[in-house]
Formats: sequence, structure tokens, C-alpha cells
Amino acid sequence: MKKYLDILKSINELIVFKHSIFALPFIFIAMIVSSSLLHHTMWFGWKLLILGLLAAVSARSFAMAFNRWADKDIDKFNPRTKERPSVDGRVGEANMLGFIAINALIFIVVAYFINTLAFYLSIPILIVLGGYSVFKRFSETAHLVLGLSLGLAPIAGAVAVSESIPIWAVMLCIGVMYWVAGFDLLYSLQDMEYDRAHNLFSIPSKYGKEATFFISKLFHAQTILFWILFAYLANLGIFAYLGIIISAIILYKEHRIVAKDFSKIDKAFFTLNGYLGIIFFIFIWMDRFFMNGV
Repeated sequence: MKKYLDILKSINELIVFKHSIFALPFIFIAMIVSSSLLHHTMWFGWKLLILGLLAAVSARSFAMAFNRWADKDIDKFNPRTKERPSVDGRVGEANMLGFIAINALIFIVVAYFINTLAFYLSIPILIVLGGYSVFKRFSETAHLVLGLSLGLAPIAGAVAVSESIPIWAVMLCIGVMYWVAGFDLLYSLQDMEYDRAHNLFSIPSKYGKEATFFISKLFHAQTILFWILFAYLANLGIFAYLGIIISAIILYKEHRIVAKDFSKIDKAFFTLNGYLGIIFFIFIWMDRFFMNGV
């Protein structure tokens, strides 16, 4: 029993389950907005709540495990990643492949029980989720692919409730894509020299530190623009725009922290961005509750 508990503990370390906080708020933002627009209530039911959580967790677990499995040959030489469970042998290849397959199957089955469109999109979504590991080997656009992987969360939320992809959900998706790509650029600065030495593609390794800071700021400016478009197209109210303003302040703070002291990248990457998603969700919830009484 202890052996299996140790494997589960190592898998949890491998996929960093607590970082699901980046995507979950945006799935539920899309679900409550869809439900309030279609049914005049934020509550979309216990069935979709449970299925939505299962889909989100299985999709992220698949993506992280696939990335760790695909990157074993890269991670084993990187001082920052050489002690990951996928590299040091704590999680063997058979267990990793089994974990990847199980989560892919769970995601597809859950999508089937959500609705037809969700089921049809399940395999394309899994392909996108696994794409980051491939793109980093030949294109610096890998940062945007990673962003799109999380950006699909609000698309999935809207599909679950409305069985459609409304334009406001696309705007929210693009905003999330630029948000994630922007902070991934900052995080990738840690591996700039390693990526150059091993011919890996990233914006830091190709264009350098100063250009990376500028592009990250540009991406985050795009984030705010597309979230404003999301709020406008979804006919949201003042609380939604307040949430966007606070998100912009958090992103500004993130860039200030990293520019001043790069050793605090973990604080900027994990703490601030985790708060951003939760705060944004709270303000969208407040908007739907107070402005529409739903």
C-alpha cells in the first residue's frame, strides 16, 4: 500500500495539482455567464458542476503528465528540473503512460456525458493540450500554445452550459491565452541559457531578456483588451470592469516584482496569478448577482 501511496504522492508532485487554480476560475466564469444569459440564473446544476470539475482536473492532469513524459530528455540535464519525479525515477514510464491514458479517457467520457459538442471537441482539445511539449522543440510560439491550452477553459465552460461557442467566450479565451503566455515568458527567463545551449525554442532564448519583458507586457496589454471585449460582448456590468481593472493592477505589480528582483519569479508566477483568477471570478460573480439579480 505504501508503494502505491508514494507513487500517488510523486504524481501529485509531478502535475502540481494546486496549480489547477489558474484554469478553474475561468471555466466557472464561462459557466455562470452562459447560464445567466441563457437561463437567467447563475446556477447551472449539480450535474454540470461535477462533470465540469472532472473534465478540468482530468484535462490538466493529462496535459501536465504528457508534458513531463515528453520532456524527460530535456529535463534531466536542467538543474531546475532534474529532480522531477519523471526524471529521477520515482514515477516510471509505464506509470506515467498509464496515468496519461487514464486521464485522457476520463476527459473523453466526461465530455460525452456533458453534451454532443463537448464530446466532439474532446479529442481536438487533448491534442492542443499536448501540443506545448511539441512546439517548444521547433517554434517560440510554444508560449502561445501553452496559453491556448488554458484559454480553452472558458470555451469548455461555455460549451458545457450552452452547447455552443459564443463570441464572448472566444474573447475570454484569447485574453486567457495572452495572460498565460505573458507570465510564461517571464517564467521561461529562468531557462534562457539552458534553452540556447540545447537548441530549444523560446522567446527568451531567441530574443533575450529585454525583448522578453517587452513582449510579456504587450501580451498582458492584449489580455486586458480582450477581457474588456469579453465583458462588452457578454453585456456585463460595472463589477466585471472593476475586476478587469484590478486584474490589470495585479499584472502591473507582477512586472514590477520581476523587473526589480528576478529571484522572486515564483511569487509573481504562482501567487499573483493565482490570486488574479480567483479575484476575477469573484467580480464576475458579483456582477451577475448584483447587476442582474441572478
